[in-house]
Amino acid sequence: MAIPRAAKTQRRTRIQEEKEEQILEAALDVFSARGFRGSTIDQIAEVAGMSKPNLLYYFRTKEAMHRALIDRVLYTWLEPLRAFNAEGNPETEIRSYIRRKLELARDFPRESRLFANEVLQGAPHIEDELKGPLKQLVDEKAEVIRAWAKAGKIAKCDPYHLIFSIWSTTQHYADFDVQVRAVLGQEHAGAGRFEDAARFLEQLFIGGLMVRPT
Repeated sequence: MAIPRAAKTQRRTRIQEEKEEQILEAALDVFSARGFRGSTIDQIAEVAGMSKPNLLYYFRTKEAMHRALIDRVLYTWLEPLRAFNAEGNPETEIRSYIRRKLELARDFPRESRLFANEVLQGAPHIEDELKGPLKQLVDEKAEVIRAWAKAGKIAKCDPYHLIFSIWSTTQHYADFDVQVRAVLGQEHAGAGRFEDAARFLEQLFIGGLMVRPT
C-alpha cells in the first residue's frame, strides 16, 4: 500500500491527515476523468487548491497518489464479495451481493471509473493484485457457488461468468451513468433508478438461478 510521505513522520497531525484527504479527493477527480496517463500533478494541485511543492510534500509522485486510491478502491469494491457467505441462503446471498454492488455504483462512481480506466489501460499498476489476491478471492467464492449448485440449491452455472455478469451489470450504472440517465429520460433518471435496477437484476439473476419446486 502506498504511504503518504507525511505519514512517515512519527506523529501525524490532524492538519496533515486533512491535507492528504484533500489531495486524494482532488486526485480522484482528475484520475477518474482523465485516466492515469492523461493526468498530471499540476492538474491535481490545481483541483486541490494548493501549490505543487506543497502537494509533493505529502505525495512525492503521481504514482503514489494513484496507488493510494487504487488500494482503497480494491478494498471497498471487494468487500461485498468477501461477505458472500457459504453458509447463507443462496437467494439471500446473491440478492444482497447485487444490491451492495449497486450501492457502490451509486455512492462511489468516481472510484468505479478510476478502476475502469486502470483496467482499460492494461492494469499496469494492479496486475499483481488481479492475478493474486483478487483471483484467490474469486476462486474461493466460485467454489461456494459450485457447492450450491451441486447441492441442488441453485441451477448449474459457470460461477466465474456469473460473478463477471454481476460486476458488469452493476458497475454499468457508475461507469456509464451519463448514458443511463440520458436514455432513461428526466422522468426515470432520478435516484430511484438504482432501486429500479436492483429489482430488475434480482429478477434476472435470481429468476435464472433459483431452483423452484415443480
